[in-house]
Amino acid sequence: MAVARRGCWPWGSILGLLGLVLATATAWDVASLRCSFGSFCECDFWPDLPGLECDLAQHLAGQHLAKALVVKSLKAFVQDPAPSKPLALSLHGWTGTGKSYVSSLLAQYLFQGGLRSPHVHHFSPTIHFPHPSHTEQYKKELKSWVQGNLTVCGRSLFLFDEMDKMPPGLMEVLQPFLGPSWVVYGTNYRKAIFIFISNTGGEQINQVALEAWRSRRDREEISLQELEPAVSRAVLDNPHHGFWHSGIMEEHLLDAVVPFLPLQRHHVRHCVLNELAQLGLEPREEVVQAVLDSTTYFPEDEQLFSSNGCKTVASRITFFL
Repeated sequence: MAVARRGCWPWGSILGLLGLVLATATAWDVASLRCSFGSFCECDFWPDLPGLECDLAQHLAGQHLAKALVVKSLKAFVQDPAPSKPLALSLHGWTGTGKSYVSSLLAQYLFQGGLRSPHVHHFSPTIHFPHPSHTEQYKKELKSWVQGNLTVCGRSLFLFDEMDKMPPGLMEVLQPFLGPSWVVYGTNYRKAIFIFISNTGGEQINQVALEAWRSRRDREEISLQELEPAVSRAVLDNPHHGFWHSGIMEEHLLDAVVPFLPLQRHHVRHCVLNELAQLGLEPREEVVQAVLDSTTYFPEDEQLFSSNGCKTVASRITFFL
């Protein structure tokens, strides 16, 4: 079950949960509510936004912008009974900064089945689109998959990982699904959510964070306005990114560019403590320090940011136990 995780379950009982669903029923249309109860269709969309916000606050280290943008965007989208277009978020940042973690949390807190839900669709270029020479065939298959699954359940989540490795032109088939039209190919798609993940823009984000540190500015003072133009330009200038020369970017169909900042030593420490807690282990200081000391940092002079974020924390903990 993708519920009651790590103390972030906001309701004390099934009765309390039922009361909340009934109280917020205006945020969903009748079909979505029926899907939530699972008796009238196969949809298992049942958003737990307080739980998501709690989990992000407790476990996502050093990402004030990502937390705020994701929560704000989801709240506005889910509470709108008739959104004018699907929600499309593009997550950008250095490796190990939390992009994949956030996308997995979205699945867990929006669908009862979490990542195993039949209405959560995860695409990886190395698995699903490995051969650029087959792009035309991939286009047909992707369009058919999205259209078919939105016909079954309008409340679907589509996750596209490693956007900087997508075959050129493939994402263009999604453009009709991301706009503000009422119906595409006979399907109402305006309640779908699309998440795009990539490392593109990470260097630009890192540079802004480094300059802020050198200027002795507080990390939380870094604003989206400082980062979004540089990230968007990095995407448009990267011929390997799925949105390169894309109508999706040119038509401004992304609702938010979500930047993930590079992680400092104390953020990695937070990840180590979280991982030990997940394993049910006491936070032994010698283990924590060993993981932190074995992590590489950059730039060479300042040794400020973790080269792999928190990506290798779990394997390093195992090594030092």
